[in-house]
Amino acid sequence: MPGFKAHLFGGALFFGLALAMVLWLGVYRPDQQTLLFLALIALLSALFPDVDTDSKGRVLFYGALLVIYLALMIQGRFRLAAVLGFCALLPAVGHHRGWTHTWWAMILVPLPIIILPMVFYERSLASVLPFYLASVTGYCSHLVLDRAF
Repeated sequence: MPGFKAHLFGGALFFGLALAMVLWLGVYRPDQQTLLFLALIALLSALFPDVDTDSKGRVLFYGALLVIYLALMIQGRFRLAAVLGFCALLPAVGHHRGWTHTWWAMILVPLPIIILPMVFYERSLASVLPFYLASVTGYCSHLVLDRAF
């Protein structure tokens, strides 16, 4: 089984390929800050299916989330921080290579990236869709490397 480094590389590779495709097609051109955030989402999503194990990937994933939670709390976005915290606990409900290693989880787990900004902050689907797709792309890379498809 690939380790966290392979999953990070796979997430970066899949994200880079997807980004190259949308840039080449001219359908999306993110600014530099958005691009970095999209890449972070893809990399964290590439690690997500294995956060139910004692691994360096879990340490990296939850370490990054700790920073994100802190930033959200400083900004006063407690409701968003609480929902993200709830979602981050979901892998504990199951066994390794269980539901987190399914195609439907790849589609459903990132849905809060779309739903929360639309409900809490009245964002449009078009404004949040790139972040959802970055997450699905990273998640997909994990499943491909683990041969879950």
